[in-house]
Amino acid sequence: MLHYYIKTTEAMKRLRADQEGVVSFEYIIVAVCIVGAVGAVFGGGAGGQIGLALQNGIGQITATFANAIAG
Repeated sequence: MLHYYIKTTEAMKRLRADQEGVVSFEYIIVAVCIVGAVGAVFGGGAGGQIGLALQNGIGQITATFANAIAG
């Protein structure tokens, strides 16, 4: 267990010293925040106004393609 602690501590020291590693770690944090925000907006079933707007928009696109193929 101590061996893994030492390896983790050394890796964190290298990550702090490496500016590229810090930037990539910040990208990971931003990505997690974006995923969380999207999940909060759409919730479990996307039943709100945004979900309804997306359903209507996708329905219109599908109908336009169907008319273009049939016509």
